[in-house]
Amino acid sequence: MFMKFDEIEIAKYLFSQIKQHSSYTYGVMINGYKINQEPQKCLSLFEQMKKENITIDESISLSLIGACSQIGIRSICQNIVRQIPLSQSNIYLNTALIDMWGKSGDINQAKQIFQSISQPGLVTYTSMMNAYARNGMGYEAIDLYNKIHENIRDRVSHICVLNACSHSGLIDQARMIFNKIDKTSVEIVTAMIDCLSRMGMFDQAEKLVDDYEKSNLPNLIMYTAMLSAARNYRHVALSEKLYNRMRLLFPDEKSHLISASILLSNIYSSLGYNQEVKEIRLERIKQFGKNITVGVAWTEVNGQVVRFQAHDRSHPQSDEMYAELVRLSNELKEHGHEYDSSWITRPLKNEETIESVLCGHCEKLAIAFNFIQYPRPSFIQITKNLRVCGDCHRATKLIAKIRQCEIIVRDANRIHHFHTSGQCSCQDHF
Repeated sequence: MFMKFDEIEIAKYLFSQIKQHSSYTYGVMINGYKINQEPQKCLSLFEQMKKENITIDESISLSLIGACSQIGIRSICQNIVRQIPLSQSNIYLNTALIDMWGKSGDINQAKQIFQSISQPGLVTYTSMMNAYARNGMGYEAIDLYNKIHENIRDRVSHICVLNACSHSGLIDQARMIFNKIDKTSVEIVTAMIDCLSRMGMFDQAEKLVDDYEKSNLPNLIMYTAMLSAARNYRHVALSEKLYNRMRLLFPDEKSHLISASILLSNIYSSLGYNQEVKEIRLERIKQFGKNITVGVAWTEVNGQVVRFQAHDRSHPQSDEMYAELVRLSNELKEHGHEYDSSWITRPLKNEETIESVLCGHCEKLAIAFNFIQYPRPSFIQITKNLRVCGDCHRATKLIAKIRQCEIIVRDANRIHHFHTSGQCSCQDHF
């Protein structure tokens, strides 16, 4: 109960007072940590369970698989899966595993489990479609969608396939699917708006919003999807229009308005509108304070999950890590990379440069940390809480090519597979 209401410390205290634990008490606690997005604590409790020789039941297995899905790092997933009892015939476990492997960027594992299920249900189909969508495999998601009988397709399956089209730039296919859906929902319309916006078709996206609002209340996520795409296209007039409308329609949505103001600030910065950048930042601080979500990235090295915040210097190997960042930065510049200041939304401090601020982004720290290990890795995997910025995306493509190292980054929206060819699986649809 306390975990469900975010009272983690109370739950921890009550758990510590139990003299003899069972699989039930451990299961409740592990699931509670999973609900509260603390997957590493789930895994720590699992280690404690093993020391006490407590049996792992199906409920705990599902919670651990869910925790692995949140972490999204293959090696961690593999380690846990080897230790929990799995049943070929358990549809719930198999569907959870498909989701886990999809979120960790291992499509082959997800596909293998899906194909082993003799009669997959709709939830299993949508889980596999989601896996394809996250990994930029739009055609595969459409093929799976077409295998579901029209009479049993539901809202979730429609959303999954439209998201897959959006992430892969398949606008014609998305339009055909959308036009065949008899009964749309706010989520389905939003997915189509996102798809149109990502392809720069803002007139059509706006028309869809206008048509929707003729018989429904305005929806915040629709506006956010359009604004995010407008940022990518540096469409300043549309961005200002969307931002002002969001402020008017959703004045109490603090976190979303903060994100929207940052998006608009990115656009101003990319166009050299320094005064506008300053004004919108001052307005944001005045209205919302300085509360901005800090970028956090996780990676796995030698069996341990390591966490980095943006500009983090707390790790014992920070000096080595930042020295490696300098080496990486020099290599990037030698290969033509120019740091893009438009992704910086605050004034530089006296000792800072554009390069030092952008190199301090959490995924770049995680990449550098991996490269100071011995032997130097040929594969790196990172999960982060925010969407990857344009500068980090371009830099990571180049790092993968220069260092001949496959890099997978799961951000807030999707999974990026950076190949040694210098290309990303998202084809820059992010």
